[in-house]
Amino acid sequence: MRGMWWQELVDLVLSAECAGCGTARTGLCAPCRAVVEAGPVRRVRPGGAARARSGLPPVYAAGLYVDEVRAVLLAHKERGALRLAAPLGRALARAARVPVAAHAGRAGAGPPSGGGPWLLVPVPSARRAVAARGHDPVRRLAGSAVAELRRSGTPARLLPVLRRRRDVADQAGLGPRQRRSNLDGALTVPPTAARLLGRGPVVVVDDLMTTGATLSEAARALSAAGATVTGAAVVAVAPTPGSRHSRMHDRGAAGHGIAYRR
Repeated sequence: MRGMWWQELVDLVLSAECAGCGTARTGLCAPCRAVVEAGPVRRVRPGGAARARSGLPPVYAAGLYVDEVRAVLLAHKERGALRLAAPLGRALARAARVPVAAHAGRAGAGPPSGGGPWLLVPVPSARRAVAARGHDPVRRLAGSAVAELRRSGTPARLLPVLRRRRDVADQAGLGPRQRRSNLDGALTVPPTAARLLGRGPVVVVDDLMTTGATLSEAARALSAAGATVTGAAVVAVAPTPGSRHSRMHDRGAAGHGIAYRR
């Protein structure tokens, strides 16, 4: 990708400090790496007004969008710390394995039917966001997750077939209903790419889930194109106020005497 040289330079500079906690002379210290890569994978659901979101497949997250996980995701996404794609990709692969295993269990077989690979479909970033950042963070993480799955013996393939059919507003600051209205019908699969979806079960992947609106729209577009969407995987879920994940996070903070940043 054009302009990637400066991202590599930024990555080298940022690696002087841990992206998770700021420890000097390390790109990602061992404790932060463990938090990112080895946290428990959870089935997650939107809270509050978004709880009954229709069309949302089962979603699995490798962590909560707080503290080290939040800092590492932001360093990769917004500050071009490209080396962090490897540990974040391993986290995403762990989350993606759950719908893979669940589908295989229902089908009564290990690998996908017909020997085809598992298809990881990343949620597409807006072109202006990719241009501003110099890279597509979700697609990069999905590629890293595919490589990790293959290393562990799971046949997988990156399939970036989703396209934006119209511009959408920035999701930041929008409520659940506004996010759904903003995204309804925004994604599509080109007819020339739809035939690729029949080669294996699909897992939708993203870096973060907040209300589930983006993953719901992605699953709708893929299903309309003939895909078998078995679930979705994200690196982290945002603990929205009043949600089960927020309460779980608050209990964990109280139990460890930690004041978590929000």
